[in-house]
Amino acid sequence: MDDFFTAPASLLATVVALAAAAQWLAFKTRLPAILYLLLIGLAAGPLTGWLEPDALLGPLLLPVVSLAVAVILFEGALTLHFAELRDIGPVVRNLVGPGALLNGLVTAAAAHVFVGLAWPVSLLFGALMIVTGPTVIMPMLRTVRPTPAVARVLRWEGIVIDPLGALFALLVFEWLLAQHSGGAWLRVAGTFLQSVAAGAGFGLAAGLLLGQALRRGWIPEFLHNFAALAAVVLVFTLADHFAHESGLLAVTVMGMALANMPDIYLRPILEFKEQLTVMLVSFLFIVLAARVDLGALRALGWGALGVLLAMQFLARPLKVFVSTIGSSLSWRERVLLAWIGPRGIVAAAVSAVFAIALQEQGVAGAEALVPLAFVVIIGTVLVQGLTARPFARLLGVTRPEPGGALIVGANPVARTIGAALKQAGVPVVLADGYWENIRAAREQGLSVYYGNVLSEHAALQLDLAAFDSLLGLSHYDERNLAAVLHFRDVFGRDKVYLLATRDERRGRAVQRFTPREVGRILFGEDVTYGVLAGLIARGAVVKKTRLTEAFDFSDWRAHYEGRQTVALFAQDPAGRLHWFCADKPPAPAAGWTVFALSEAERPEAGTA
Repeated sequence: MDDFFTAPASLLATVVALAAAAQWLAFKTRLPAILYLLLIGLAAGPLTGWLEPDALLGPLLLPVVSLAVAVILFEGALTLHFAELRDIGPVVRNLVGPGALLNGLVTAAAAHVFVGLAWPVSLLFGALMIVTGPTVIMPMLRTVRPTPAVARVLRWEGIVIDPLGALFALLVFEWLLAQHSGGAWLRVAGTFLQSVAAGAGFGLAAGLLLGQALRRGWIPEFLHNFAALAAVVLVFTLADHFAHESGLLAVTVMGMALANMPDIYLRPILEFKEQLTVMLVSFLFIVLAARVDLGALRALGWGALGVLLAMQFLARPLKVFVSTIGSSLSWRERVLLAWIGPRGIVAAAVSAVFAIALQEQGVAGAEALVPLAFVVIIGTVLVQGLTARPFARLLGVTRPEPGGALIVGANPVARTIGAALKQAGVPVVLADGYWENIRAAREQGLSVYYGNVLSEHAALQLDLAAFDSLLGLSHYDERNLAAVLHFRDVFGRDKVYLLATRDERRGRAVQRFTPREVGRILFGEDVTYGVLAGLIARGAVVKKTRLTEAFDFSDWRAHYEGRQTVALFAQDPAGRLHWFCADKPPAPAAGWTVFALSEAERPEAGTA
């Protein structure tokens, strides 16, 4: 059995299994997964010596890390739409420009004062630490759930600053080597400009070419994901071959070019890359944490803690304060921005590459770069990962937990069910392209979106994080089906609902669709839009009934027997909704409240 845990294949399999377990633990505890990944990596590597990444992967370690970071940055860049910059553009520009430079200088001064690094090496460390990165920002945003403005700023900063930070670090690195070997400034400037030109040129060309191939159908749809992944790897490698450290800029520019090209359907590619990113981030953090040298960490002494504190309480707040002057962000949002700035994979990977090169050149202090970088990575992830969510709540800059319903349609059926949900305390937004329906919904006090819920405009304007379910209540069956197919990957198949179609009710097997493959059928397979609209036209209203031990659900059914009644949803004592669906109808118990659409009670015979 001992051989199993030391064989290379078994080591890789165990690392992947541990990474999956860390993600699951993060989901259950609502803490950033990076916390668990770092702890697993430290336990597997320096604490026990079980995992030795350099021995396991050999010369492939750094190339694998670099390619994985390229895929992660490309996936993040696919979410960057220039339309989002209308409000936050100046803030993002300042954060990745003068703010980043200020942050790097303060960090360099801290490394020089507290750890005793020479100024050239300190400046390189400061340049390496200006990056934040999507590998740590994205999981933290999912946990913290800050206001949309803060989330957009952090996402843009994290994705854009990674390649720019790598280029800035390259500039300082080349200058340091020139200082050490007596080289000329002209060579340093030429190397930097070459990297910028290669990264931007290769990235833009690849993005436009791949976009044209997707738009014109030159690549079959089943190869879109594979082709995009192959293009990312190829572009990164080519750019890095022509100009050192330009690959990250190339894949970022490529992703942004694709994201902002019109008439390109990128959703399958983006979903594939999101899943791939989760796997890569999980694997990389364990592997890189396992490479930490505890002896080198101890050698840094308490000075490393001084660097960490200076970055957390001086460098980052100063950067945010300067970058947000004159912006529309509230002081509470600025404070949260000043607190969140964890370092991630790019800082670890690039510091390892530069440290090896400097040590080969005999530069004093180069051996401290990697352990000091990991002190910052571990410290910022631990401190911010554990405190960001309660701190954001204390400041009042978090979004509420998703519990709302996005309703397709603002017709009488949608308005009736939307009003019932509002009565139950559930936020709703009704989306419709017919102005008369929108106006009627507004008159009822319901929130609305005027337009097609599947449009690009809706993707930018609707805050999907506020919803946890979608209801297809349009009187057009095809619109309901299209909306459910569009949003089931956002909310999950069990959280997208639609009405039965007319063909479903007539039982035409050749035209029926399988709910397991689409969504959940509301209210039963014989309850179509026409059935509900007819009930409402005849004066049916939504009635709310609270169940007790003396009046249970069977009594409720007996009470409404003889009247056409459609049970809509039930609300349990915790406030959770349970829809009456064709596949798994709920079993309400005492303390639950049942909402049903029921026609008026018929008068008994002989009464006036």
